[in-house]
Amino acid sequence: GKSPCIVTEKADLEITAHRIIWGKLLNAGQTCIAPDYILVDKKIKTELIKKLKKYILQDFGANPLLSEHYPRIISQEATERLTSLINNESPNILFGGQTDIIQRYVAPTLIDEPAPDGKLMQEEIFGPILPILGYDKIEDAITFVNKKDKPLALYFFGNKQDAKQVMQSTSSGGMCVNDTIMHIVNSHLPFGGVGKSGMGNYHGHASFLTFSHSRSVHTGSWVPDFKFRYAPYKLPQIIKRFL
Repeated sequence: GKSPCIVTEKADLEITAHRIIWGKLLNAGQTCIAPDYILVDKKIKTELIKKLKKYILQDFGANPLLSEHYPRIISQEATERLTSLINNESPNILFGGQTDIIQRYVAPTLIDEPAPDGKLMQEEIFGPILPILGYDKIEDAITFVNKKDKPLALYFFGNKQDAKQVMQSTSSGGMCVNDTIMHIVNSHLPFGGVGKSGMGNYHGHASFLTFSHSRSVHTGSWVPDFKFRYAPYKLPQIIKRFL
């Protein structure tokens, strides 16, 4: 599923930007719980984008193709798919956009305000492309998320009060507040999806429950053996009156 990041004006933008970049570019975005797109308060959108660029450069250098820490895409076919997504949004590229099919390389790429009904916003990206959309109030971000299929993960950055509102107003397989990815690390937290993002969960005790079958057993007694349960069904008058 498309796992959103909701960023409010009350978030610590330095830490927020770095944690989003880390979560998004882990394995070049090829994880099922990678942040898929950002919904950010318009008042801080420009500043967040600035810091996202900063941490891409800090972590992977001016040319991530040369970084030993930046992975390649799993196949040429997958690289071609990601390249097509980027090319479709070429006027909206804020950063990156470079690809090399032969080397299976797709640069960390920031996309500004892609069309909500466009291909980039309709399918799971599963690569290092990060769309960024602004919102006016947090209710708008919640509505946007709820119009889509339920995500496998939902990431929120802000204060506890707003986090509670988002938690109560949305549905997702898992959720991180002021972080990304880390909910899968804790073996005590069940991990799984809901709706189209999955079914059931596992990790720790949840794994035991998921992969076990709880067998129901009824043991009947010999007495009393009520005859009215058997055909032909002729209920006594007193029972008819009761019914």
